[in-house]
Amino acid sequence: MKFIVSSTYLLKQLQVLGGVINNSNTLPILDNFLFELNQSKLTVSASDLETTMSSTINVESDSEGSIALPARLLLDTLKTFPEQPLTFVAEDNNTVEISSNHGKYALAYADGAEFPNAVSVEDASKTSLMGDILATAISKTIFAAGNDDLRPVMSGVFFQFSQDNLTFVATDAHKLVKYTRKDVSATESAEFIMPKKPLNLLKGILAGSDEDVLIEYNESNARFTFDNAVLICRLIDGKYPNYEAVIPKENPNKLVIGRTQFLNSVRRVSIFSNKTTHQIRLKIAGAELNISAEDIDYSNKAEERLSCDYQGDDMQIGFNSRFLTEMINNLNSDDVQLEMSLPNRAGILTPIDGLDEGEHVTMLVMPVMLNN
Repeated sequence: MKFIVSSTYLLKQLQVLGGVINNSNTLPILDNFLFELNQSKLTVSASDLETTMSSTINVESDSEGSIALPARLLLDTLKTFPEQPLTFVAEDNNTVEISSNHGKYALAYADGAEFPNAVSVEDASKTSLMGDILATAISKTIFAAGNDDLRPVMSGVFFQFSQDNLTFVATDAHKLVKYTRKDVSATESAEFIMPKKPLNLLKGILAGSDEDVLIEYNESNARFTFDNAVLICRLIDGKYPNYEAVIPKENPNKLVIGRTQFLNSVRRVSIFSNKTTHQIRLKIAGAELNISAEDIDYSNKAEERLSCDYQGDDMQIGFNSRFLTEMINNLNSDDVQLEMSLPNRAGILTPIDGLDEGEHVTMLVMPVMLNN
């Protein structure tokens, strides 16, 4: 088995695949990349049993074979090369010799047959959408997904496809984000929960891509096909909570304010908040918003006044500043609207501008009890 490939081209592909490999694997073979050569096509795969990703690259070769090479060692070596062709030759003594312009490097390989096969996605439903739309949907929602192992369904992003639109939802019970695209739709309705790890990989690869991504899914697995790569992952099993039920429908109190000004103010004031509750207080009366925080244990307190556009009754409501900051930070509009009904009901944050045609974002943040 022998092939010649560009060093930087190979490194770029392997760095993407390296994101799949865990730091500590139960099976030693998973610390390797699987190289499968078929004439001038080389398919490289990485897996952690839950997620498998493979990339097909063009090489110069007329041989065939399959071997597993140590991922960390290979990546560390490739990073140090300037652009040049590298020749890989698998010898009989279970080592691969890599020849560069200036040297030779030998590393041990394992038999490719030991590498676990990727799961097959059978009887799959399909939908396809632009890479950049998928990357945006992931980055707008994934930060709101939970990390609680006891509630695995909340640790992923809920994909809800229908003939009218595509909806992506994430929540950790304190905050919730619902992102909808009305300008794309699926041929048939479907729902599934995607884990965070493959989503983060997709987000990194697909940002800014105008290539189409084919998404195929069944009850237990999903496959994403784009460019020259395929990502297959196991879905989170379980029923997603009824998120529509927690979004309050009647919100008579509406506050509109400049996003950057609001964000900076919340950030500054929150430095003075209690280190465990991160509680800040919003007091709204007329066209004035008063943001304050106090840490009684250390006698720290801060207060800022901002002018805003407000319709509704005067009210005071408390929020966890970390959640609020995260959400405002994730919007890229000039102005945001915060809708509220009562101090103990969730606030709804939406962008006023900066959205594409057919794009909708709703963010919900649970209030915290104010201690007067």
